[in-house]
Amino acid sequence: MKLSENFTLNEFTKSQTAVRRGISNEPDEEHLENLKALVENILQPIRDAKGQPIRVTSGYRSPRLNTAIGGSATSQHSKGEAADFEITGLDNFELAEWIRDQIPEFDQLILEFYTDGDENSGWIHCSYSRKNNRKAVLTATKENGKTAYHHGLIK
Repeated sequence: MKLSENFTLNEFTKSQTAVRRGISNEPDEEHLENLKALVENILQPIRDAKGQPIRVTSGYRSPRLNTAIGGSATSQHSKGEAADFEITGLDNFELAEWIRDQIPEFDQLILEFYTDGDENSGWIHCSYSRKNNRKAVLTATKENGKTAYHHGLIK
């Protein structure tokens, strides 16, 4: 099923963990509508502007799959509102800056585990809510073995 010109539902539901464990990862109607809004408002505009494919590394996670991988109980991935992604050959910090400055509405933009000078390090998490978008910009790092979130984009 196509969600937009350049994105399919399969890109957002594909999961090796779900296959290995026999877990269904099909969104319900509300989650499917959320995925469509995420693609329409975040991912397709990025794809159109950058002219390069976006590789989704984590999209929709059914609540059961989210639990199986140890995801947060409040994860927007489980609502169909978030995706983790990158564009091969494009520095993730620069892409995060572009999203912050050019995408008019998003809920959270998180630059996750980026290492300055390594354009392929980390990934971008971006979410979109059909109800309320906070336009929160964060950087996630590892500190003492735990994930720490910092306001803004930090190299």
